[in-house]
Amino acid sequence: MKKVAFYTLGCKVNQYETEAMLEMFEKEGYKKVDSEEFADVYVINTCTVTHMSDRKSRQYIRRMKKKNPNAVIAVVGCYSQVSPEEILDIEEVNLVMGTNDRRSIVKNIKNLDSNSKISTVDDIMKVKEFETIEINQTNGKTRAFIKIQDGCDRFCTYCIIPYARGRIRSRDLDDIVKEVKNLADKGFKEVVLTGIHVASYGKDIKDGSSILTVIKAIDEIEGIERIRLSSVEPILFSEEFVDDICKIKKLAPHYHLSLQSGCNETLKRMNRRYTIEEYKKIVEILRNRIPNVSITTDVIVGFPGEDNNEFSETLKFLKEIELMHTHIFKYSPRKGTPAATMKNQVDSQMKNMRSNTLLSLCTKNFRKYVEKFEDQKLRVLFEECDAEGFYEGLTDNYIRVKVKSESDICGEFKYVIISDIMDDFCYANLV
Repeated sequence: MKKVAFYTLGCKVNQYETEAMLEMFEKEGYKKVDSEEFADVYVINTCTVTHMSDRKSRQYIRRMKKKNPNAVIAVVGCYSQVSPEEILDIEEVNLVMGTNDRRSIVKNIKNLDSNSKISTVDDIMKVKEFETIEINQTNGKTRAFIKIQDGCDRFCTYCIIPYARGRIRSRDLDDIVKEVKNLADKGFKEVVLTGIHVASYGKDIKDGSSILTVIKAIDEIEGIERIRLSSVEPILFSEEFVDDICKIKKLAPHYHLSLQSGCNETLKRMNRRYTIEEYKKIVEILRNRIPNVSITTDVIVGFPGEDNNEFSETLKFLKEIELMHTHIFKYSPRKGTPAATMKNQVDSQMKNMRSNTLLSLCTKNFRKYVEKFEDQKLRVLFEECDAEGFYEGLTDNYIRVKVKSESDICGEFKYVIISDIMDDFCYANLV
């Protein structure tokens, strides 16, 4: 039996696609092994958001070829899509595939040996149909990520992803429902709707479908008890949209509204399509309409032209709206994007200082949010048991919780009461 190992970088979409490709290999008789073990085939599913992601991919390629000189090395994903020639020039690489036609990966591998060199990367901008690569086999019974959409038409000035993923392509609703029903039958209780730009679902279909169409369809599937949205643009949350989601009980009261900056001038240079005033209004609407809602976000520090005044505005804004959690990213120039050639690039020392400042605020905001629930019963779907024997899971509103339990509670909903608040998670006791 031949062995295959996967090494995955990047987002939840990449992780979903890795699981789908792994299933293809297993159907053809391959055995999955750990990414650092000896294998006949190594598949690197790449990210290209930063140069660091590219470098990690190259390092892994070379390390695995030393582990097995006769192995076939396949590189797929976003880095492959935007720089196929660069990857094919790496001596150890045998196959380069992009972000489409992953269904042919096993067939391609079968026709190669360790001396082969081939690229199947096409112009992703010409791809107009969503490629369905669903997952039927599952490991564990907790929450599942469901890819419902691909591509992006936003073209933020710092982001290479639209060039790596192409135009918006929405997955057929019947395909989505079929996969979710299969997961429910296998014991999954939560699904997370993910994609490159989830909020744009349906725009290419032109039949009135939207992300709301998907949520309502999944809400009717027996066995699924919780639906969660991955990162979405704040402008999705119109008054009408909020009216609709308030009626969907299975939809988790947690929304990741991508912010990127709390300064309007910075947002303009980023080509983000909202203002901080609009963002604040959306946060207020959600908090007024949805009990116990939590809002998380992303922020980039050190974007070109971000001076002390602009950063101060971001800091002030984040203090004012007190979001539950903020992912902080230090801006990294990405070749091929407008921001990479902008003037007034920020030095790394300043980026580090600003990042640390926001991380400190994030810890305070998390504690302040969670303190409101210290005496309340919270519902948690437990996902795994850590090395110290604590069972971990998420509340409906995305508080990560750890508890001790004499029985295995993975894959189960349990009620807990918080006992101790840490920087980004809580200890709790089972009720």
